[in-house]
Amino acid sequence: MQPDRSRSWRLFALSLAMLLPSLGTSIANVALPTLATSFAASFHDVQWIVIAYLIAVTALVVAAGRLGDLFGRRRLLLAGIAVFAAASALGAFAGNLWVLVAARALQGAGAAFMMALTVASVGDAVPKEATGRAMGLLGTVSAVGTALGPSLGGALIAASGWPAVFAFMAVAGAAAFAVGHRLFPQDPAAQASRRLSLDIAGTLLLALSLGAYALAATLDAAPGLVASFAAAAAVGLAAFVAVEIFAEAPLIRLSLLRDRTLGTGLASLALISAIVMATLVVGPFYLAEVLGLSPVDVGLVMSVGPGVAALAGVPAGRLVDRLGAQGVAVAGLAGVVVGALLMTVLPGISGVAGYVASLATITAGYALFQAAGNTAVMNGAAADRRGLVSALLSLARNLGLVTGASLMGALFAMGTGGLPAIGLSPGGESGLRLTFAVAAACAGLALVLAGWGLRKR
Repeated sequence: MQPDRSRSWRLFALSLAMLLPSLGTSIANVALPTLATSFAASFHDVQWIVIAYLIAVTALVVAAGRLGDLFGRRRLLLAGIAVFAAASALGAFAGNLWVLVAARALQGAGAAFMMALTVASVGDAVPKEATGRAMGLLGTVSAVGTALGPSLGGALIAASGWPAVFAFMAVAGAAAFAVGHRLFPQDPAAQASRRLSLDIAGTLLLALSLGAYALAATLDAAPGLVASFAAAAAVGLAAFVAVEIFAEAPLIRLSLLRDRTLGTGLASLALISAIVMATLVVGPFYLAEVLGLSPVDVGLVMSVGPGVAALAGVPAGRLVDRLGAQGVAVAGLAGVVVGALLMTVLPGISGVAGYVASLATITAGYALFQAAGNTAVMNGAAADRRGLVSALLSLARNLGLVTGASLMGALFAMGTGGLPAIGLSPGGESGLRLTFAVAAACAGLALVLAGWGLRKR
């Protein structure tokens, strides 16, 4: 097999491993009303099907990346796919809601390994000068999975009921395992033979802290309970930092975060991910309640974002390889700033067309930034730290999404209630303007950080 052909097949295998976690994130959401009816459960109970997956991914992704560095990215990526497939099969045969929730948590654990180690394996699959194209491709695949999930899930439920959603993911997982076993790049010999100690205390503290934070951000519960989870997250994070300072083989060497490119890249990614989540959380309410769109039309407009991201991913990667990461990242972030500012004005002037134009600008900018930022960060990572660095990228993205869902939703509700002091009258239009004015400020901060962090040294 020719080198280019071999590289293409390896990227195909990695793309399958990237597709499944994205599908897992969005495909089950459409089944929630059906599951509530099937299990005679409340909406509060069935939302744990989404929360359990999100918490497992967020809590375990850093440990997954580090384990891949220590014991082999290929073998643990395959293990993650196997866990994902087995958990999906368990979900298909779940006899009650809480068995299904447990299956989703297990599925999220497998997805954490897949998300962390797929990006990390790019350096083993392609030469450095082709990294941008590979990152662009994986970004495209992730966007396609997120966009495809709801429509695919709806079709499967209509054809065979909710178990078909999980049966499909089990079959797809088995296929991805077979393809990956044949095509995933081999672990470097030095890595494959390495047997290093794992920072158990640090791993547990970080997982518990991140899990508590995800619960605080996603639970619709009494304020006291939410505050308790937030406090537990803060205490756990402080304890984690103390442990890492004195650990002989820390999970995360804190000095790593002082690297300018990595630190600013993670902060920028978290900020931009929060903005992307604003389009997913705030968008449906604005489109339905202010612009009066039907559920079908809301779905069509919402699909513009993932669609643009999917189309822009590969060209963005090519631009990174040709022009360098800094210029493309800055251009992408500038696009997000412009898109967020347009979102405060255009929908009120031209309705759906203005909303679509603003959304397309935001997501095209996000695709450019993601390809450039990921390439810069991963190219700067040492070979024996790629799993950890990739996991930190996934963690930053997840924390941004979780925080965005909570914060941007709260901003929209605050603006909808009206803020006369800043000239916002009650209504959804005001909610949209406040949300995306803050989003534009966040994107501007990310632009400043990335411009400094990616500057040639």
